[in-house]
Amino acid sequence: MEEIMVVIVGAGPAGIATSACLNRLSIPNIVLEREDCYASLWNKRSYDRLKLHLAKQFCHLPYMDFPSHAPTYVPKDGFIEYLDNYVSHFGITPRYLRSVESAFYDSDAGKWRIVVTNMTASNGTKTEVYISRFLVVATGENSKGLIPEIYGLESYGGECIHSSQYENGRKYRGKEVLVVGCGNSGMEIAYDLWSWGVNTSIVIRSPVHVLTKEMVKMAMIMLQCFPVKVVDRITVAISKLKYGKLTKYGIRRPREGPFHLKEITGRSPVIDVGTISKIKTGEIKVVPGMKYIQDKEVMFANGETNGYDAIVFATGYKSTVRNWLRGSYESFDDKGMPTKGFPEHWKGENGIYNAGFSRRGLQGISSDAQHIARDIYLMVADELVYISP
Repeated sequence: MEEIMVVIVGAGPAGIATSACLNRLSIPNIVLEREDCYASLWNKRSYDRLKLHLAKQFCHLPYMDFPSHAPTYVPKDGFIEYLDNYVSHFGITPRYLRSVESAFYDSDAGKWRIVVTNMTASNGTKTEVYISRFLVVATGENSKGLIPEIYGLESYGGECIHSSQYENGRKYRGKEVLVVGCGNSGMEIAYDLWSWGVNTSIVIRSPVHVLTKEMVKMAMIMLQCFPVKVVDRITVAISKLKYGKLTKYGIRRPREGPFHLKEITGRSPVIDVGTISKIKTGEIKVVPGMKYIQDKEVMFANGETNGYDAIVFATGYKSTVRNWLRGSYESFDDKGMPTKGFPEHWKGENGIYNAGFSRRGLQGISSDAQHIARDIYLMVADELVYISP
């Protein structure tokens, strides 16, 4: 049993950013991570060609900008290098291979009790118990890959993977591959498959805004001065000039503007990496929603049937907080998301906080981490003076 002032669950960007902010204020904290590295989504479960979709000035963590020589849109390897430097600079030392089994608030003691399985033991696993005054949930929105229920999926005879397992299209060259999902990951994976000589189809079922990186960068700057409604109107007009009418290619625009939708649903507009031009030429085929699967054949909502050697589900992620958090249901709903809306989402009752659940990317993570550290500091400042005079 170990007692510490703050326990942070999760060593992704949200967890290490929160630890950095606490370390700057000399607030004792421990970061628990179930994987064997920090930022495992970036290190282990992201495709090779991934880049930050926003310009670097909108993607840095607290108190450390990207280096001046970094490209505007930082690639995967560059972002991992940035995180390496960040962890080293702020003295963050996560405890790896710690899987949180349960966490509950002991109202009598006024503290959190976190039960953890330590998988580093040489003779198997062992149980650890941490007692803390504050608990920061930093497992985020992207804790576990989500694959929707589709009739017959269990009978599929080809390879079926989530986008978090996709690296590149090398092994699929010359094969038929279906990408399910038209968000940024789905569109970019479809383009990557095409670039490797794969016969690529993509399921586009929901309306989606398509923008360029330059449009998004312009909009992010304008949002600092103008209302979302104005920025949306300008951005959509420019997108229409750039891409024309996309309905004949199977792509519908939502009625609401892209940044209004981002605010209320958390869904980002698609930032085009070249996929749209390939859709227009027919090199990437657009198909509607899936109806059922039988062996390697997929039946679509329009009645067409096609065969595929592999299916890549770029269908998002889900939170796993409710798998281990006991009680505190006033802080997280049944989907593992904060019950409070933005901007009050980051703070719950009885010393529980969350970082990385604002649906605002790395900029939201940075804001959460700073809010949490400042709030805790206001409550324990007198104790810190005594601990570290």
